[in-house]
Amino acid sequence: MTTDTPIIRLKNVCKSYGSFAVLSDCSTTVERGEVLVVCGPSGSGKSTLIKTINGLEGINSGEIFIDGVAVHDRGSDLRSLRSRVGMVFQHFELFPHLSVLDNLTLAQVHVKGRSQADAMTCAEALLARVDLLEHRDKYPAALSGGQQQRVAIARALAMDPVVMLFDEPTSALDPEMVGEVLEVMMQLAEEGMTMLCVTHEMGFARRVADRVLFMDHGRIVEDCSSDAFFDQPSQRSPRAKEFLEKVLGH
Repeated sequence: MTTDTPIIRLKNVCKSYGSFAVLSDCSTTVERGEVLVVCGPSGSGKSTLIKTINGLEGINSGEIFIDGVAVHDRGSDLRSLRSRVGMVFQHFELFPHLSVLDNLTLAQVHVKGRSQADAMTCAEALLARVDLLEHRDKYPAALSGGQQQRVAIARALAMDPVVMLFDEPTSALDPEMVGEVLEVMMQLAEEGMTMLCVTHEMGFARRVADRVLFMDHGRIVEDCSSDAFFDQPSQRSPRAKEFLEKVLGH
């Protein structure tokens, strides 16, 4: 793969449940090091779109490539691919019966094949990075929601991902905990991590995103630069303008 090839490419992706179309003819690309924010009203297909990118949701038609791997091809090794694509969910998805440290080392040892010592070194460095090293021996239930989400981000980073996918990572958090998670995500963006973020945090999107996808009824209605999306509302579609008026008016 050459470095100028988009690391993610979606072409005419469609997904339906029976007669209900969740995604309709969705196409876009993501360049290496780019931060793409996916936004839109509830039920517009945002979370489904991001889950199709690493094969957590199958598609009915179309093509999805990550770093040259055809996600839509049933012959592709999705387990191997997912070890290189970090995924952070709304509800953390940490193993409740494992300590914070063990949550970070488990996949490193059993999927990446690292020694326990190397996995521990990596885990401790990442916990320090998200300011949680002192909580290494605690269990997830002893942490706040914001702390659990930061652990989830550190766990994803422990696999040395080429892409990070975030599915509304702050939507389950109390408002006072949102900032600590967004701060970690902003640091990742500044360091050049390729990121796709489904989020309702428009302040974060405006500050960090290179591009914005706006979705409505399973379709990508807008695919433009962050500046164009937020600063040129008169040039956006009627549905995007309505959305912006509501979210930026508060």
